[in-house]
Amino acid sequence: MTAPSGPVTIGAEDMAGADRLVRVIDALAEVFGDLAAGRTRSPSRTVVEHGAPGPRRQLLAGTAVWERRGVGSVKITTLTPDNPDRGLPLIHGVVVLTDLETGRITALLDGAELTAVRTGAVAGLATRLCAPEGVEELAVLGAGVQARALVRAVCAVRPIRSVRVFSRTRARTEAFAEWLRATSAHSVDVSVCDTAKDAVTDAAIICTATSTDGRTPLVAADWVAPGAHVNVIGGTHEDAIEVDPALLASAFVVVEERAAALEDAGEVRAALAYGLIGVTELHELGGLVNGTTAEDGRTSVFRGVGLAIEDTAAAAALHEAAATGGR
Repeated sequence: MTAPSGPVTIGAEDMAGADRLVRVIDALAEVFGDLAAGRTRSPSRTVVEHGAPGPRRQLLAGTAVWERRGVGSVKITTLTPDNPDRGLPLIHGVVVLTDLETGRITALLDGAELTAVRTGAVAGLATRLCAPEGVEELAVLGAGVQARALVRAVCAVRPIRSVRVFSRTRARTEAFAEWLRATSAHSVDVSVCDTAKDAVTDAAIICTATSTDGRTPLVAADWVAPGAHVNVIGGTHEDAIEVDPALLASAFVVVEERAAALEDAGEVRAALAYGLIGVTELHELGGLVNGTTAEDGRTSVFRGVGLAIEDTAAAAALHEAAATGGR
């Protein structure tokens, strides 16, 4: 009897490509549909903060099972806000994928890259569900790994032709712009902006992916054009704010899961504390997937925080892609 082979190792290069990204977006749509219907759940992550009185570093562990697909995962990651100043990635980690029927470990995945891919893909899913079809303008705040993943995901679901980018480090922003020009599948007009306001004003889609730990918004509410779609996924802790919470008062607000947003989404927590919105005005992604709710033409704001079940779904999709040669 032949012994089962060991786990497959899936590195960053094995997660690249538009086809794999779309597979992850589709898997996330499926799992959010299951989450909303009560067919699966996403347990809270364990977060250990350390480093005080310096930067608030984090060690995180998350686990979830997706029974309909027969898979489970465990992810261990570290978030070190001062790493970019060292020339190191903000996030390091590893994801272990398991087969629920046999208990076998089937794959080991690069945790930092998986985090970037699935976070970008969740924003891509929100963009697919909320942004007007045919929009071509994108603004990005941030120029790191996650900003690149967001651009790839948004470009996978909308025909982006123009990208405006701003980050606090000009050299990194210029490098980001050169990367985008070199890697785009079609011609994209890329502009490096001097201010965040210059980047986001009149943009049809806005993505924020910074490592801010502050409570002062980086994007003012009146900079955002009516009817725009905004993906907010940055910040390094539960009270960090990238976008003015006042924007949420008049927007169609989308979250992955209400309970997770109440715990970890700075803009949502602030908007609720100020009485700008109520909990019932938080629309879950799964409701949009299943058709129990729908965007209504207002400015839409997706505030993501990341769920363990997202890692499970993304890892499953990438493992299946690896098994079929990406087909």
